Amino acid sequence: MTRHRPIRRLAAAAAAAGGILLLAACSSAAPAPEATEDAAAASGAYPLTIDNCGTEVTVDAAPERVLTVKSTTLETMLALGLGDLVVGSAFSDGPVPEEWTDEAADIAVVSDKVPGQEAVLGLEPDFVYAGWESNLTADGAGDRAVLADLGVGTYVSPSACKEPGYQPDPLTFGDVFGEIVEAGTIFGVPERASGLVSEQQAELAAIEPSTSGLSALWYSSGTDTPYVGAGIGAPQMMLQQAGLTNVMADVHDTWTSAGWESIVAADPDVIVLVDATWNTADSKIANLEANPATAAMTAVREHRYLTVPFAASEAGVRNVETVGSLVDQLGDLGL
Repeated sequence: MTRHRPIRRLAAAAAAAGGILLLAACSSAAPAPEATEDAAAASGAYPLTIDNCGTEVTVDAAPERVLTVKSTTLETMLALGLGDLVVGSAFSDGPVPEEWTDEAADIAVVSDKVPGQEAVLGLEPDFVYAGWESNLTADGAGDRAVLADLGVGTYVSPSACKEPGYQPDPLTFGDVFGEIVEAGTIFGVPERASGLVSEQQAELAAIEPSTSGLSALWYSSGTDTPYVGAGIGAPQMMLQQAGLTNVMADVHDTWTSAGWESIVAADPDVIVLVDATWNTADSKIANLEANPATAAMTAVREHRYLTVPFAASEAGVRNVETVGSLVDQLGDLGL
C-alpha cells in the first residue's frame, strides 16, 4: 500500500529507540514521527508500520530471509550481526571490509546488477532491503506493491529517497545513524543498532577535521563528462565533516554531471577519487594527467589525490570510517 504522509525523520526514530543524542553538528531539524510509530520503534514491538520513501511498509515480525541490493544494505546487515538472515546479495559495489569477509563469503551472490523479479522470488525471501528506490521497480527486483502482495516486504535506504519531502536535504550523519536504528528495529535487534550508532558517534566525534581551508572535488566516474559529488548527498556530508569545501557544493543534488571547464576553473586543492573495479582511481589519475587542461589543476599538478572505495562512497555504515580516512590521507600529503 502506498500513501504519502509527512516525512518521518530517522534522527527522531534514533532518539526514541535508544535514547541516543545525535551529535548536534550532524543532526537536522525535522517533524516528530507519529507517537504510535515512536512507541513501536522504541520497544521493538510488532507489527511495525514505517513510512519509507512515501511507501507505507508494515512489518508483522522480524524478517528471516532477506535479499540485499547494493553494498550499503549488505554491510548494514553485517554490521548488525545479521548476516545469517541474508539469503542472497546483489549489485555489490566492491568487496566488504575485511572484518566481514568470512561471513560474506557464505552469502549467495544473486546478480552483479539489479536482479529480476523471477530471480528474487526464486530465493523465497520475506524481505528485500534495497539501496536505491530504482532497485525496486517492475524492471528491477520487483514493484514494491506487487512484492507486498506476494508477501515480500521491502525497505529502501532513506538516504536514497528522491521524492520531495522524503529526500534528505542535505543528508546528515543523523540520517545515516537513523537508518541504522530503523533497520535494527525492523530486524528485531534495536539494542545492537543503538550500540552501533553509539560507537560510530564516538568515532566521528574523535575525528579532528582539517582546518587548512582546502577545497575538494569528489570525482566518482566518467571521463568526457565527469560525475561528481554535489551539495546535498553523501559526498558533501563526508567532505564537510573532514573539513574540506566541496567545489560543487552549490549544485542542489546528491551527485551531478559537470563540465571539465567548470572544474578546471574551480581549481580544487585536492581531488577525492572513488575507486571501483570498473573505473579505478588509477585510471582517473591517468586521464587527469593526460589531459593538458586538467593536468594544469593544482591538485593534479601536485598529485594531491585521496581515494575512497566505491562501496564506502554512498550513505552507509562506512561513512564515519571514510571521514577518518580522508583526514588521515590529508595528513599523509602534509596538508
